Amino acid sequence: MSLSDIAAGLERGTLAPYLGPGMLGLCLGATPPTDPPSLAAALTAKVAVPGKIKNRLTAAAQFIENFKHRQTLVKAMNEAFAVQAAPSPLHRWLATLNAPLIVDTWYDDTMRLALAARRDWAEVQGLSQSEHFGTWTGGYDAAGTPLTDAPDPITVLYKPWGGHAPAGNYLVSDSDFVEVLTEIDIQTPIPALVQQRRATLGFVFLGCRFNDQLPRAFARQVMKRSAGPHFAVLPDEPTRMEARFLAEQGITRMALPLAEVAAALCGAAVAA
Repeated sequence: MSLSDIAAGLERGTLAPYLGPGMLGLCLGATPPTDPPSLAAALTAKVAVPGKIKNRLTAAAQFIENFKHRQTLVKAMNEAFAVQAAPSPLHRWLATLNAPLIVDTWYDDTMRLALAARRDWAEVQGLSQSEHFGTWTGGYDAAGTPLTDAPDPITVLYKPWGGHAPAGNYLVSDSDFVEVLTEIDIQTPIPALVQQRRATLGFVFLGCRFNDQLPRAFARQVMKRSAGPHFAVLPDEPTRMEARFLAEQGITRMALPLAEVAAALCGAAVAA
């Protein structure tokens, strides 16, 4: 399938964007942390942690939570993501598509800023069990107001790891992820609306890496029972585990730089 075909699938709503932290590399100007190592560095610059876990995001976050309180961790995360990146042309184009589902697996506000001109979308975020025991997700309307009923908007922005806005919800520590991963095989933490909409969708992974078990686990469970086909922009040679994951999930790799793919997708849309 060509990039123009993928652009057409995104426009038709048969393919859904699945965004990772690498999308921030498309943004000009200041950005918040752009990957787990840089986020770990931002957190440990605020709170000293043992050297052996300093570069391991979830372990460093767990140490801060255990020894400095959960509120200290949330405050540090809020400060790290207070810098709001200007949405890239790809973010802005995706926001125009009326996509049934956009999955965003980083904590920044960039995609929601791109959607801000619209009012026909809602956001569903993963919630930490340490703060919201027994409740796996929280819903917000386009203005950031909490939803009491299950949303059914044109576009659902699904952030399974939480996000900075509007309420500082974060899955980031070891215990946050252990709680979710304990249940995710039976799909409990995946919102019913996401499960419903993915049934007719394939996913296009943009700015994602699968060289850690967490992004692989979440992608595998979000993709479960989806229609396909699936594509991943992965310019760097995959690791052994990434290659195995792509093969087992039937994901076609596009070995092109994300910026090149972004320009092609936006260009294909203009040409059409």
